[in-house]
Amino acid sequence: MSSSSLQGRRVLIIGPSLQALAQGPLEGAHLEVGSLERLLGVGAADADLIIIDADAWAAQAMAAGVQALTLCPSPPPILLVGAHLPTSLVRSLLRLERADVLDAPYTPEHISTAIAGLMAQQAPLAIAPTQGGSTSRCWAVVGAVGGSGATTLAIEIANQLCDRQDPNNRVCLIDLNLADGATAAYLGSSPTMRLHELASAAERLDASMLHAFITPVTKQLDLLAASRDPTAFDLVPRDAILRLLEIACESYAWVILDMPRHRHSWSLEALAGCDEVLVVSELTVPALLAARSLSDEIERDMGTGNKPRILLNRLAARMFGPAPSMAEAERALQRKAEGGISSDWEAAAASVNLGGPIATHRPKSKIVKDVQVLVDRLVAEPLRRTTRAA
Repeated sequence: MSSSSLQGRRVLIIGPSLQALAQGPLEGAHLEVGSLERLLGVGAADADLIIIDADAWAAQAMAAGVQALTLCPSPPPILLVGAHLPTSLVRSLLRLERADVLDAPYTPEHISTAIAGLMAQQAPLAIAPTQGGSTSRCWAVVGAVGGSGATTLAIEIANQLCDRQDPNNRVCLIDLNLADGATAAYLGSSPTMRLHELASAAERLDASMLHAFITPVTKQLDLLAASRDPTAFDLVPRDAILRLLEIACESYAWVILDMPRHRHSWSLEALAGCDEVLVVSELTVPALLAARSLSDEIERDMGTGNKPRILLNRLAARMFGPAPSMAEAERALQRKAEGGISSDWEAAAASVNLGGPIATHRPKSKIVKDVQVLVDRLVAEPLRRTTRAA
């Protein structure tokens, strides 16, 4: 990018040493020099570009500054420069839609090239209501017992749905395990839904406020998740949760709920607003009995006539041993299972440790193939929802 390409552009530089760029790559731009605190709430109305000197502050303060950027609904393009940049800091920054990193030593030409790439990218689309509103589809995933793999499957289902969407339509994954949800950790993301704000925002919550709670995971997948808080279920009222789900379903083509096993004041209404309720069970007798009981309870208490679908997770080829077969599992369930997901511990563990869907790190895993078959089948079926949470 030539200096004339930044003529008249507003550039926020964080770190006094970067002022020297005014005589080179930033010539002609309107410069503002700020501290890390300036990053709080910064948006497209404040600057066309942000350049940050990571060496000007201690690592902890720098991490807080980057965290502030992830909370901004639509931050400008961001370029981070410095020497010996911490991996965690770089990884956090690159989760933003338009961000780049330059490790020292770098030349003015390097900076110009990086700026050109950032400025050429289109700004991310703001969340907007889907056409017709009610055309969105919402699926809930709930584990019959703890550790059944419901969170992993919710992530894989959401990721599969991204692959079949128009690029302008996003999928929203919502972690409703408010007290101890692990979705953000599995994805290597930072949860940004602030429960205190959500608790007081039921009447004011709209698409723009929802956007402030979003953590972008990929170009098409957004995450709504909060930091672990043992008081979360007492903190956030029923109306706030249901309003959050209503706005999400108005704003996204697909919404996937990672539901808590235990019932809360909003659980049945949330489930009743879903097109599909997927109960995840392991192939152990206690888990199968729990899945049958949970499915019966949901079907009875929702009162919509929709039956939850049971998924059998971690299926393995069995030659010897006491694990039930698929047919034996269905006898224990007293109903047919919707499908089975193969066991692939190595792929699941690797993806959790690396952060991201299994399909990203182990695309040939049996889990990925089984989830694809499941999603293909469910997508092809007509909507089953009879009511929407409100």
